[in-house]
Amino acid sequence: MSHMALVDPVAASTTLLFVPATRPERFARAHASGAGLVIVDLEDAVAPDAREAARASLDASLDTLSAGERARTLVRINGDGTPWHAGDVAAAAGWRGRGLAGLVLPKAESAAAIAALHLALGPGARIVPLIESGVGLDAVDAIASAPGVTRLAFGHLDFMADLGMACEGDEPELVPARFALVRGSRRAGIAAPIDGVTADTRDPQRIARDAARSLRMGFGGKLCIHPDQVGPVREAFRPDAAQLDWSGRVVALADQGQALFTLDGRMVDAPVIALARRVLARAAG
Repeated sequence: MSHMALVDPVAASTTLLFVPATRPERFARAHASGAGLVIVDLEDAVAPDAREAARASLDASLDTLSAGERARTLVRINGDGTPWHAGDVAAAAGWRGRGLAGLVLPKAESAAAIAALHLALGPGARIVPLIESGVGLDAVDAIASAPGVTRLAFGHLDFMADLGMACEGDEPELVPARFALVRGSRRAGIAAPIDGVTADTRDPQRIARDAARSLRMGFGGKLCIHPDQVGPVREAFRPDAAQLDWSGRVVALADQGQALFTLDGRMVDAPVIALARRVLARAAG
C-alpha cells in the first residue's frame, strides 16, 4: 500500500531493541531479530570508563551496517550534564550524515536541553527523550513539544529508583506516570510513546502481558533488552486480520478524498480514520 511507504520507523516501530555499543558483532543479530528499531547504547550498557572507547568503536563500525539498517538504528547517547554528552553529540552530528535514524536522550528533564541537542544536530533531527525521573515527568508537556522530538519513551526502572518506588507484578503504581506520557504525547501531537523494558528475559508470558498492558494504555511500542523479547512484543502490538482489513479499507477511501462516509454500517469520520492509520502503522512496526 502506498500510504505505508510514508511511515517513519522512528514514529511507528512497536519493537525497539537495545544492543551495547561495545558489542558491534551483535548489531547484525539485533537487526535480524525483527525489531523495528535497534538502539545502540552508549549509556547504561557501557561502563563509565569505557564510554569514550565505545563511541569510537561505534563510529568505526557504523558503516558495517547497510543503509537500510542505519535508517533503523537509533543511538542512546549520554545525558546532558555528563562528561560524555558533548562528545556524543559532536559524533552524532556526523552520524546523521551517514544515515542514522536518530538519537535517544536519557534522563530528559527539560525542553531547553532537547532544543540545544536539536540545534547541534541540525534541522530534521529525530530525538526520543527518555522520561526517567519525577522532574522529567513534571516537564512532560514541554519535552514532548520540544524541537525534533518524534516520540517519548518511559525509563520506568530509573523512574522507580528516582522516586523510591518498589513495584511488583503489573506495576499498578506506575499507571499515573504511564498515562501522563500517553496524554502528553497526544497533546503535543506526536506519535504514541514507547513503554519501558521488561527486566525478566526468560519469561515470554511476562513480556507478552507487559506488552499487552502497554497497548491497552495507549503506548505505541515497547523497549526490549533481548532478541527473544522482540517476537512476543511484536505479536502483542500486531493488529488481527479483521482490524487490518477494516483499517486498510478505511484508509484507502480516506486517501481518495472521502472525509465522512459509512463502511460496513459504521460511520467513519476523522477520529476513526486517524485510528485506522495508527493500526496500519502498528502492523508495519
